[in-house]
Amino acid sequence: MGILHDYWRSSASWRVRIALAVKGIDWRSHSHDLTRNEQRDRDYLTLNPQGLVPSWEEPDGWTVSQSVAILEYFEERFPTPALLPVSPRARAEVRSLVQIIACDIHPLNNLRVTRHLREQWQADDDRVNAWVCHWMREGFIALEERALRQGSARHLHGESLTLADVCLVPQLYNAKRFGCSLDDFPTLVGIGAHLSSLTAFASTRPESHLDAPR
Repeated sequence: MGILHDYWRSSASWRVRIALAVKGIDWRSHSHDLTRNEQRDRDYLTLNPQGLVPSWEEPDGWTVSQSVAILEYFEERFPTPALLPVSPRARAEVRSLVQIIACDIHPLNNLRVTRHLREQWQADDDRVNAWVCHWMREGFIALEERALRQGSARHLHGESLTLADVCLVPQLYNAKRFGCSLDDFPTLVGIGAHLSSLTAFASTRPESHLDAPR
């Protein structure tokens, strides 16, 4: 059984939990409280020198970090059910959507960035939220257009579940958590509502995590 080093409210970790559920992979959680900097503990830095979550640890101790790399590893090792399309072009399109979320949107609203804004630039909650929502909106504009061109009422790309959907739902969750308006993104909101009703998404929500506040 593999170990997912995660944190209950980490959206990058949630992506991995969704994929684990979709593919039926056995796993257990080793949670690291980001608010207490537990991801910087010496033992964890031995596994992941970057000191971020998530990391995936195999039973033999081999470990890989970065959520998208973990998702791609699962896709290669556990190819069924597939989360990438068959054709090379469609696979590239899905990977492009994934990177819009994982590389361009999410890094600008994660905890270490918002903490830096507060500690180094004395940003209050209103300014932090404005920062987050600005960059969310920039990315969602592109995603909404791409969904209209390539997606459907239920999926960000095509007619079946892909890695793009796995990454979308946690980012929509973040948008709501920071109070960002989604009025201009009805397609994304509709897709998110459908996906959130699926067991793999609903059962892995941050609030369902064993270490989430009760």
